[in-house]
Parts: sequence; structure tokens; C-alpha cells
Amino acid sequence: MSLAFAAVKAEDFEALLALRMAAMRPSLEAMGRFDPARARERFAGQFHPAAMRWIEADGERVGLLTVHREHDPWHVQHLYIAPGHQGRGVGRWALDSVQREAAAAGMAVELEALQGSDANRFYQRHGFQVLAVQELDTRYRWEPAR
Repeated sequence: MSLAFAAVKAEDFEALLALRMAAMRPSLEAMGRFDPARARERFAGQFHPAAMRWIEADGERVGLLTVHREHDPWHVQHLYIAPGHQGRGVGRWALDSVQREAAAAGMAVELEALQGSDANRFYQRHGFQVLAVQELDTRYRWEPAR
């Protein structure tokens, strides 16, 4: 499988919102918190194409990665993989790319994962340590080897 990043444009909002909702829906429904209107409003406030990248597998858009690199630590705001492509190494490839870039820049990386989501185990397997457990999310941090 060939994996690559592609630029996000303003007109990609609806497609990315649909991807985010498909990826998050099972976890949010399990918590009784899935609300399409709230998901749209929240994503609209987080839609920053300059920090976002499509994740493509064999030329097909299958994921979203958003990394804010303006501060130390860097912040991964979104890492969503379409349900039919999860478990195939796509998320690992995307997160590994962030960790390689951050290590080269000497930067730490932080992110949040929804309580009860499989993403928590995924991030812990990739060296992220728990910083704080909040009502809905767990905050993680990864430090490059010094």
C-alpha cells in the first residue's frame, strides 16, 4: 500500500466532516454523546486547512491529520482514519511521520483521546504518556529521545 499526504482546501470541509463523524461515531455513541449538529459546529471551529493533511492510501483519501506546529509542544488535533481502513497501519504511518518530524525539530507532541476510545491504546503503544485524565478526554504527551 502506498501512503501519502495531500493538502486540504476550504472546499474539503464537508468530506472531512463526514470522515470525522464516521471515525468518531462508534466511540461517541458508546458514551451517549453522538450529536451531528454539535460535531459540525465543533469541527467548523477546528477547521484550519493550513495545519491539515489528507491521508491517502493508494491515491484514495482515507484519513485526516491535523498538526499545529506553531508552539512547543506540537499539538495533534485530529488523526482520523475511515472505518474501512482502520487496522491497516495507516494511522501508525501518519503518527510515525509526526514523531519523526518532531524528533528532528526537538519538539514534544501532545494530543487528546476520547475516554473509552481504542485510540487510547494506540497512542500508548506509540510512546505517548498520560498527562491528565479529564471528564471526556485523556491528554497525552510524547517526548523525543534526547
